[in-house]
Amino acid sequence: MLSAGHACLSQYIQLYLTGYGLELADIEAYRTWGSVTPGHPEFGLTAGIETTSGPLGQGAATAVGMAMAARYERGLFDPGAEPGQSVFDHTIWAMVSDGDLQEGVYLEATSLAGHQKLGNLVFLYDDNRICNDGSTLAAWSENVVARHEACGWHVLEVEPAPSGDIAPQELLAALIEAKSILDRPSLVVLRTTIGWPAPTVGGTSVAHGTPLTTEELAATKRLLGFDPERFFDVDPEVIEYTRRARERGQALRQSWEKRFERWRREHPLRAEEFDRIQAKSLPPHWRSKVPIFQPGEYIPTRVASGRVLTALGGVVPELWGGAADVAASMNTTIDESSHFLPEGNPLPGGDRYGRTVNFGVREHAMGAIMNGVTLHGGTRIYGGTYLVFADYMQPALRMAAMMGLPVIHLWSHDSIGVGENGMTHQPIEQLAGLRAMPGFNVVRPADANETAVVWEEILRRQSERPAPHGIALTRQATPVLEINPDAARGGYVVHEATDDPAVILMATGSEVQIALRAQQILEDDGTATRVVSMPCVEWFCEQPATYRESVLPRTVRARVAIEAAASLSWHRFVGDAGRVVGIDRFGECGPYELLYRRFGLTPEAVVAGAREAIEAARVHTTI
Repeated sequence: MLSAGHACLSQYIQLYLTGYGLELADIEAYRTWGSVTPGHPEFGLTAGIETTSGPLGQGAATAVGMAMAARYERGLFDPGAEPGQSVFDHTIWAMVSDGDLQEGVYLEATSLAGHQKLGNLVFLYDDNRICNDGSTLAAWSENVVARHEACGWHVLEVEPAPSGDIAPQELLAALIEAKSILDRPSLVVLRTTIGWPAPTVGGTSVAHGTPLTTEELAATKRLLGFDPERFFDVDPEVIEYTRRARERGQALRQSWEKRFERWRREHPLRAEEFDRIQAKSLPPHWRSKVPIFQPGEYIPTRVASGRVLTALGGVVPELWGGAADVAASMNTTIDESSHFLPEGNPLPGGDRYGRTVNFGVREHAMGAIMNGVTLHGGTRIYGGTYLVFADYMQPALRMAAMMGLPVIHLWSHDSIGVGENGMTHQPIEQLAGLRAMPGFNVVRPADANETAVVWEEILRRQSERPAPHGIALTRQATPVLEINPDAARGGYVVHEATDDPAVILMATGSEVQIALRAQQILEDDGTATRVVSMPCVEWFCEQPATYRESVLPRTVRARVAIEAAASLSWHRFVGDAGRVVGIDRFGECGPYELLYRRFGLTPEAVVAGAREAIEAARVHTTI
């Protein structure tokens, strides 16, 4: 894992030298349009790149997730093996920089890694004391070694040789020692000189991101014994030597495969489960375990989600996760008796292979760790917090969307329904902002049965159409409606008009019940009204045009969208004659029933909007 993604050229060069997918022409095409060597590494574009990285701290936190996933996967398939002896044991390595260490997400993630005693994790820290603006002393003077030791890390320091470079033998010894430490993560501090051995810019911020001048480049080549007139020229004997790495890798792979086949023979049932999970398929009959809720009940969708999660936990062993210190409120505890904790932790239910993760108040790290778990493969991860704190997670969410990672985010307290918590905890702009993110799917179910259907759809999509999903859930109870499988299509007719509709009311989440009450008023007044539930606009937009037309026919231009959030994402659906009943200001403190009335989220307000839309459509049609 290259957390310091701006150093990706060194990674590309290693992939070229060792023969893993890149050629010299790819190095020459560095940072150009259409190349597989962009200015920061991109997962899925370049062979050998384990994660997209560059936003500092993200790669490091992702590596922590990989290490956690490796431990959980070992628990699924080979829990009885001695430490370091399982075919599932492996080390996660990450290259980090001083920029990574200064990011908040880095501290969140490394704090959790130390707490979890992740002995399968090693960070290599390039301590060159230079940042983009010059010396790190301008903004940073903490004791990095002491900080990591305080978080429970094993720390090794490697000083430079008299030449100014790191001696390979000392580096190798440090890496071997770090890999041998199995009871805690390790940090290897490398005291390096940035730009070494460039004669004038080495050790300065100029070497951080500015290309060397022609004169500086020539002088550097002379110091290294190269011909300054030759460019992108590698001697054949160098390639012959470096590509022996593939031979060593193939021998190691063959040795591992023999051990793996022995494991398969000794554990046939676990091997069968391993094959299913590797194929990203779900267990037989898993859908039959998903609960169906009885219409007429009133259930918060966060509670319904918890019941679905508990039911799935019994049949989908690869599903695990937790919350950022709000598990009791979020209903994210998949197994109360099995908490993912290291050996020696005194809490009841602690198990190094436990299913329930206590992320602590670390929302940003939780998001990046979930990315790492998913990139590692072999399991399915979810994580929960309140919707308003999705803001703390944005960089990790964006990385998941870029990489198409099928992570599952659970976000409760999805509106002013939070009530007395006040404006700081009442999400307004979050839904629109998340919907604006390419490749991210926002799901806001109307009731308990919609919650069950969308959970099923998300799990199905993880293997068929992988993408990150965020499920926004209510704190307050909502009435349970009849189950409708079309909820999996993202938008559907939840209640049809008595005649050809004169107006369409579309809503998400708890506002669907407001739309249904408004429909009754309008129908009693002789206005044929259709109600559409839109749990996921991204899924709806994927549907065939014929289906979308059947739900939102173009001939019905009078439309009203209802959502207790910013109106920004609804104008494309209501058109020029439509109306949006939403909230384009921050909330207030008070009982949620009062807030809905004061902010105009009432059946009466929807009825007024519907009549305005009908009149606007009539006037526009006449014109």
